[in-house]
Amino acid sequence: MLSPARPAPVGDRRILVTGFDPFGGQPINPSWIAVQALDGLELDGHRVVAAQLPTQFDHSLRALDELIERHRPVLVVCTGQAGGRSAISLERVAINVNDARIPDNQGLQPVDTPVIEDAPVGYFSTLPIKAMLAAVLAEGIRAEVSQTAGTFVCNHVFYGLMHKLANDPACRGVRGGMIHVPWLPQQGHPSMTPQQVSLGLEVALRCAIHTHRDVRIQAGALN
Repeated sequence: MLSPARPAPVGDRRILVTGFDPFGGQPINPSWIAVQALDGLELDGHRVVAAQLPTQFDHSLRALDELIERHRPVLVVCTGQAGGRSAISLERVAINVNDARIPDNQGLQPVDTPVIEDAPVGYFSTLPIKAMLAAVLAEGIRAEVSQTAGTFVCNHVFYGLMHKLANDPACRGVRGGMIHVPWLPQQGHPSMTPQQVSLGLEVALRCAIHTHRDVRIQAGALN
């Protein structure tokens, strides 16, 4: 079920930020806790609208489409939980495959299926991920550029978002991407506090507002 997301006043430039409901036996999802804290925040003439997506294949994309239609954001950032990661992960690329290691919250577990039939193999984020990385690190918060968003519902949503932004005329000029966040301390280690995650996301969003051409700094991986 979608969380209530307050419509921003007409004329406001909106940033849609989503998190997921808990999954995989966890009682909480840090992505939703972090973005919920940002709901209604004013960032340099932009209003943040936070909403929760279901951790379900297909249903999550329908929910995201409804949110984009409702709020007409200029920026869309989807966030998700990445247990085992120690830093805020700015995702570089979404791939057109579902390959679920565990069932989603509806019991679905697709293996080797496309997110969208007859669509491109992948899409790059249109967020300035390198500039966002530098900004978050400058705040003393652990961050990294990630080369994979996995093959579960996070990647499913990331790919569906980028496909929509690339092909829907109503979304012309809208930028978007995906950010993974670590567990909270009560979930295990490595972890971050909810305050750290929320601040990191706020800094990243503010950077994205003002940066339309990414910086060129090293943030690659050997494996």
